Amino acid sequence: MSQHGLREVEHEISVEAPADAVYRLIAEVRNWPRIFPPTIYVDQVESSGNEELIRIWATANGEAKNWSSRRTLDPETRRITFRQTVSTPPVASMGGTWIIEALSATSSRIRLLHDYRAVDDDPAGLKWIDEAVDRNSRSELAALKENVERAHAAEELTFSFEDTVQIEGSAKDVYGFINEADLWAERLPHVAKVRLDEDTPGLQTLEMDTKAKDGSTHTTKSYRVTFEHHKIAYKQVTLPALMTLHTGYWTFEENGTGAAASSQHTVVLNPDNIARILGPDATVADAREYVHSALSTNSRATLGHAKDYAESRR
Repeated sequence: MSQHGLREVEHEISVEAPADAVYRLIAEVRNWPRIFPPTIYVDQVESSGNEELIRIWATANGEAKNWSSRRTLDPETRRITFRQTVSTPPVASMGGTWIIEALSATSSRIRLLHDYRAVDDDPAGLKWIDEAVDRNSRSELAALKENVERAHAAEELTFSFEDTVQIEGSAKDVYGFINEADLWAERLPHVAKVRLDEDTPGLQTLEMDTKAKDGSTHTTKSYRVTFEHHKIAYKQVTLPALMTLHTGYWTFEENGTGAAASSQHTVVLNPDNIARILGPDATVADAREYVHSALSTNSRATLGHAKDYAESRR
């Protein structure tokens, strides 16, 4: 404990991945949904040199929250400092530093430093923050170790792709169709049932039952972050057996002849289930093709119906 009620604490963990690779995974916020399980989406709001302002959407105790943080990146020393721009009581201020140290050519140590104070230096508030920071840091570093090691090892298992449809209509109407997922059971033949909650504006929980080609029904749950009329980002949290990660976003852009609507997916395959699902001779390439085809088919179907909807409203 240092002066005036400011608390400083440190947690650390060792990982089997090179320090530069670990630094890059933490520094580039698009990786966060892969390496921090609670993270739904991170938006880089502004960036200048090594300074950036990011907005983070993540789950805490099953509820989705969002906050903003300023970061300073130092790739030379592999240090990233961060500070919450607005803290939520009982936290008066919260900041810290990630430090990545090389232990060998293939292993590294991640140190996570926090400094914080409680509103009015209240002892009960400080105790609550102490416990939350300790619990969250331990679970975050344990998950980070597993996910960084997996992400580093899983480069051949990770892939992204995008489908785009040109629409003679407005981006606003296409966005409306994707945003109003509570109506998808009526609007999309492959969707059997939908539950959509939006307790916080712009932050949605979407559960739906989708019908596969063979007639079977699959239930999926995703968290979605909406940016009105131009983007909807999501993270699927109940995953089919062939995936360990599925994130993506829908984008809507006005252009000279109407609007371009795109569906982007990032997937990490689960190699342990490939033989069970696709047969004993199936390869990673087979699984990749199978997953790509399934996701692309649903995205293209949804975009096709969105196109019809937007064009009918011209």
